[in-house]
Amino acid sequence: MSFNSFGNLLKVTTYGESHGTAIGGVIDGFPAGLKIDFEAIQEELNRRKPGQSKIVTQRKEPDTVEFLSGIFEGKTTGTSIGFVIRNTNQKSKDYNHNTNVYRPSHADFTYDQKYGLRDYRGGGRSSARETANWVVAGALAKQLVASININAFTSSVGDIFMEKSYQEVDFSKTESNIVRCPDEASAEKMIAKIKEIRKAGDTIGGTITCVAQNVPVGLGEPIFNKLHAALGQAMLSINAVKGFEFGSGFCGAKMRGSEHNDIFNADGSTQSNLSGGVQGGISNGMDIYFRVAFKPVATIMSSQQTINSENKVTEITGKGRHDPCVVPRAVPIIEAMTALVLADFWLLNKTRKI
Repeated sequence: MSFNSFGNLLKVTTYGESHGTAIGGVIDGFPAGLKIDFEAIQEELNRRKPGQSKIVTQRKEPDTVEFLSGIFEGKTTGTSIGFVIRNTNQKSKDYNHNTNVYRPSHADFTYDQKYGLRDYRGGGRSSARETANWVVAGALAKQLVASININAFTSSVGDIFMEKSYQEVDFSKTESNIVRCPDEASAEKMIAKIKEIRKAGDTIGGTITCVAQNVPVGLGEPIFNKLHAALGQAMLSINAVKGFEFGSGFCGAKMRGSEHNDIFNADGSTQSNLSGGVQGGISNGMDIYFRVAFKPVATIMSSQQTINSENKVTEITGKGRHDPCVVPRAVPIIEAMTALVLADFWLLNKTRKI
């Protein structure tokens, strides 16, 4: 399996499976001399880890990260940063029922067809457990570009949408509730919906909005490495993501140019920001904002028709510990991937100037 790396100058390579001994990664290109806040990294992992509330999977993993290299006396050395996260709470027997049966809308079928074998224990490499590695790398990237403020939050669950815009909410309230929505009234409705869906043995999707503020002008390349394209690739790499839109998104397709154009002020800022902080593939200094859509989790606790490895029609019922809605735990993943992209482009931009 190739393509286990992400990034250009700041490159993250990961390894591990959901039910293996451990997961982890190697970060190359991280500058030397940065003092690391280890508690902040662990806190990001705690936001993503399973078992943190009643509306997520009850797998109990401490998700404690251990750094193996690249950091000395609390500071980065400029060499490869290696890290590991031990798996401690696997229940592989929960997957004995699908050793040769393909779960609908999972990677089971495609992995088996591509590689001729698959790890049926939680999906192996295709499991969202892999994203814990991304959160570690993203937490380091946040500290590298600390002047940039990155905030993600749940903006919808099913047909329940947060009515306020991101400019109207206090990001500090995102962590005040288990669904990670900064609007309390909307959060209560979202939590009730997830509990209802879980009780029915089903799952539900939703969206996450992310806002990056104080982004310097000039990040991004004009043609094949546009900033918003890199952000889109990062977001669409996350498990269960089905859509990405930035700025005006699909709503912009309904507008006229006279409505959509962002008029400049004398200081270079714009009166509106339908461009979403990116023009010509390059950041313009305005807020970068985008929305990411997540499908319902594929494992449901009711019987579904499927096929087995011999292409015979059969049935399967989900077992084990699964999220009824992946969105709340995906918020820190969105922030991590955003930080990795912005930090990578920030380093790249530093090579462009004398």
